[in-house]
Amino acid sequence: MKGNPELNVNRPKAHRKAEITRQDPSASDNSNMPQVKLQPTVNYSDPLLRELVSHLRENRTQLREVWARNILDAKLLSAMSKEEIFSEVTSVYDNYVEVLETGSVDALQAYARNLSERIIPRGVETDEVIGIVLLLRDVLARSLFKKYQHDFNLLNRVLDAYEPAANRIANTVAVSFVQENVRIIRQQQEAIRELSTPVLQVRERLLILPIIGVIDSQRAKQLTEQLLRGIRNNRAKVVVVDITGVPTIDSTVANHLVQTVEASRLMGAGVIITGLSSEIAQTLVTIGVDLSKMNAVGDLQGGIELAEKMLGYKVKSVDSTAAEVEIDT
Repeated sequence: MKGNPELNVNRPKAHRKAEITRQDPSASDNSNMPQVKLQPTVNYSDPLLRELVSHLRENRTQLREVWARNILDAKLLSAMSKEEIFSEVTSVYDNYVEVLETGSVDALQAYARNLSERIIPRGVETDEVIGIVLLLRDVLARSLFKKYQHDFNLLNRVLDAYEPAANRIANTVAVSFVQENVRIIRQQQEAIRELSTPVLQVRERLLILPIIGVIDSQRAKQLTEQLLRGIRNNRAKVVVVDITGVPTIDSTVANHLVQTVEASRLMGAGVIITGLSSEIAQTLVTIGVDLSKMNAVGDLQGGIELAEKMLGYKVKSVDSTAAEVEIDT
């Protein structure tokens, strides 16, 4: 390595930050997922790297303790107890050394995913995980300085062998954690969608689907699936779809709504649309939706009353404060 070796000691390559990039969106369907930026090829048969692995194994206990103490001092993984942190750093350390020895990141990736599943729900953030990995790299680099401080040339050669492998490990852990975080967020979004569009049974064979918020193409498809599933499970004959809480819809969603009505009819259930705002009504007329296929009523109460008539129910007054519903025979 050229240049003054003392300068290299003051600012070692091992302290550089790991990089995470995104793939070209045109290259893969998973373009929204972080990808590992390729590092220079690591020569895992390099005798210096094998010597480094031996050093890390011999000083395993001491280095783990220093690393755990640094994590606590930096207030990382604050959602975990000291005992939990020490247990996790032990596993991460052993996986780290194994990657340096074998070059295989499979075990480390599996452990990182498992760790993410356990600690993300507890509020551990991505920057904390990246931070502890960088702290480990710093602890190991300082250990190398201490071991090779009397031979700067050898120190630089050891760091040259160590840096690419360390960067690859940091990227692997960071990307695995981010991918797991994205997966959990998507699951939560799906659960929220499910809760935001409940199919409710009001009476025998009568369902209500209240819709609130903006409807896009994806949500419209989900609404159809939930409604048809509810019709089948409850053997419904009439469904009231209330869109009072929907501010606006576009032509694609409007046509999807018509298709939903048709699909419900094929499954033996009539659909009543309630809560059409003037803006949505004008939109439906403007884009040329076939309104003859939609049974629309002004409000939810009127829709339920019409549905009960379609099912043969009639309301009979009992006194001034109560009423009973009976079925025509």
